[in-house]
Amino acid sequence: MKGNILTPGGWVHGNLRFSATVEAIEGSPVDPDGNGDDYILPGFIDVHVHGGAGRDMMEGGDAPHVIAALHAKHGTTSLLATTMTAPPEDIERALDAIGAAVETRGKREARILGVHLEGPYINSAKLGAQPPFAKEATLAEVEAYGRRAPMRVITVAPEIHGHLELVRALTDLGVRVQIGHTSGSYEDGVAALEHGAAGFTHLFNAMPGLHHREPGMVGAALAHAQYAEIIPDLLHVHPGAIKVALRSIPHLFCVTDSTAAAGMPDGEYMLGRQVVHKCMGGVRLADGTLAGSTLTMDGALRNLVKIGLPLAEASRRVSTNAADYLGETRRGRLAPGCHADIVVLDRDLNIKAVYIEGEVL
Repeated sequence: MKGNILTPGGWVHGNLRFSATVEAIEGSPVDPDGNGDDYILPGFIDVHVHGGAGRDMMEGGDAPHVIAALHAKHGTTSLLATTMTAPPEDIERALDAIGAAVETRGKREARILGVHLEGPYINSAKLGAQPPFAKEATLAEVEAYGRRAPMRVITVAPEIHGHLELVRALTDLGVRVQIGHTSGSYEDGVAALEHGAAGFTHLFNAMPGLHHREPGMVGAALAHAQYAEIIPDLLHVHPGAIKVALRSIPHLFCVTDSTAAAGMPDGEYMLGRQVVHKCMGGVRLADGTLAGSTLTMDGALRNLVKIGLPLAEASRRVSTNAADYLGETRRGRLAPGCHADIVVLDRDLNIKAVYIEGEVL
């Protein structure tokens, strides 16, 4: 495969040889704007995916496979299947289906790396579009969920009784704990980070904002975080706020928070137990509350470039940083020995080809 290849050391113009893994990259350093060849990037990694193609992860059944196939078409080569705040039986049904999909990747599907459990361990005062089933967490319940599907990321509100201790326990088990759907203060955020919390769920959304006398949870993130998610659909977060986060959080990474409405026409869709409406480029509850997005990761990349990021940096924000966050050292970069997760873009940053572990879609 020939073109402008983004490697960990920068752009190379030449040839990428691969099978299931990258075998060699041959060529010379280049300014990719100096020629008209395609861009060859690492596959995108999305750690926050609720749905797509009209299907929702909470349905169970074959929904994870259908959703993974939709996102693969848009350059996402691996993802975390994300659940909703819900009664235990709903979560268990979803986890059983996700666990099976983790074991067996279908043809033309993104690799599902595990689960992002977004709730139910959140603050009922900051539900956002989550249904009203928030509760205090117990380690025993989380471990029981983990026997159904691998827990990679869990969102918690750290100000809830017992949750700081849970953050430490989950971190010790190798789970990435994110702060989100929280009414907590700056001090609560700092305490959670000190207990091992690794990041923030959809930064700025469903958390107290920054005020110069009350820095809030956003202030804790901007002052102290190494990693955080952000939704760059340009609806959830203003471009100026995205730029603030980019300057403040070294390894900020992008997620879609996509719903069943992704890849679908305007209309009604399900998000967990709630009906959501796709219109005017967004997804909302009946009262107008933003309820996830219709974003795909190729759109996220184009939006980052639109607001001024160089393509190489935008690529890191939709791929490498998330891989590093999850400890996926063989994903999110094009280098010998890494999985051949590859996205080929034309000069307008539209998808031309996607390869997942060497398999072309």
